[in-house]
Amino acid sequence: MLDEKLELIFTKVLHRNPGEEEFHQAVREVLESLGAVVAKNPDYAEDALIERICEPERQIIFRVPWVDDHGHIQINRGFRVQFNSALGPFKGGLRFHPTVYLGTVKFLGFEQIFKNALTGLPIGGGKGGSDFDPKGRSRGEVMRFCQSFITELYRHLGEYTDVPAGDIGVGQREIGYMFGQYKRITNRYESGVLTGKGLAWGGSQVRTEATGYGAVYFVESMLRTRGKDFEGKKVSVSGAGNVAIYTIEKVQQLGGQVITCSDSDGYVVDSAGIDLDLLKEIKEKRRGRVSDYAAQRGKSAEFIANGRVWDVPADIAMPSATQNELTARDAKTLVKNGVIAVGEGANMPCTPDAVRTFIDANILFGPGKATNAGGVATSALEMQQNASRDSWSFEATEERLAAIMHGIHDRCAETAEEYGAPGNYVLGANIAAFIRVAEAMRALGVV
Repeated sequence: MLDEKLELIFTKVLHRNPGEEEFHQAVREVLESLGAVVAKNPDYAEDALIERICEPERQIIFRVPWVDDHGHIQINRGFRVQFNSALGPFKGGLRFHPTVYLGTVKFLGFEQIFKNALTGLPIGGGKGGSDFDPKGRSRGEVMRFCQSFITELYRHLGEYTDVPAGDIGVGQREIGYMFGQYKRITNRYESGVLTGKGLAWGGSQVRTEATGYGAVYFVESMLRTRGKDFEGKKVSVSGAGNVAIYTIEKVQQLGGQVITCSDSDGYVVDSAGIDLDLLKEIKEKRRGRVSDYAAQRGKSAEFIANGRVWDVPADIAMPSATQNELTARDAKTLVKNGVIAVGEGANMPCTPDAVRTFIDANILFGPGKATNAGGVATSALEMQQNASRDSWSFEATEERLAAIMHGIHDRCAETAEEYGAPGNYVLGANIAAFIRVAEAMRALGVV
């Protein structure tokens, strides 16, 4: 239930942003946590800080024309939503996927404000992307699209203005093409304008691993509050991209056994535990499907087409694919099968009803804006290295990442305790992040 003042704000958001369902969901989830904050600090409502946080500073939509390998002109649509820069330059990924539209980008950008605030680092929130699909495209086509995309977007970027990173469909290859075109247009080697770069040209160690590793560190901290750890636990993971792969890697390093992974065709359950080397070979080198993994793995692995990965009993669940992939029905199944902790590796992968199911059942639940903040945290560490013309070792960077994630956990836990909801990481994350951003906004005046 929303506080009366917050209900009015939410109604305005619905009216001003019609049809953007994911954005509505993200805003409501935050507002549901802020009743106690507004009651304790009514000036947050009086200064219209909440309304201002819900309204992006700038929304950029543009045409992206490019020529395919057959000489045909293709048209895509590009987006960059610069949501909030009270804490620092806008920071958030670029997503290339057919499902991208303004509502998706705004939901991701809104989440990014709070995620970035929780890191404690000086970065604001933004997000962008395009409805372009890199799958099935040649390297030349991907390059020409990226060059056209950044030819428009470059004028809105800068290491002190807006620093995009990669997201779904945007890996090191795409970042390289965009950075090259940015350098060409501006005549500046501005390393800090994009993150997720190759190690040879300004990238950071642990960048690829960061979101997955960070999510595991957060869940590890949650488990410790109940005297548990990953050792010997069965873990279900969805997805098979970077987040999923490096979640699996870190869980295995901590003694857990990951038994699932998935893609849009279905999921694999491997009773012997996921063979990480084989999965990396198939997904990172061959760009294959998880069904290929099952075919090559042998008797221990089974591929289930169009199934629900959450039907597999596990001690810990880590949804690491996409938004709203874990429903209330899935949550009930997991609770019934004895799950003790859930950590969101993806952005908002659990539906609101699923989240309520976990919290009502006293399951440890780490919301994405806290749990998967490792990616943006390491992006910020890459910015630090670029600014100082330095390069840190893998070990030093991972140590910084682990410290940041454990700090985010403690910040969320302490805030939840302060506001009378111990163990509620959703409330703790939302309140802690909101207060940090709101105080900065208030200090900067009505801008």
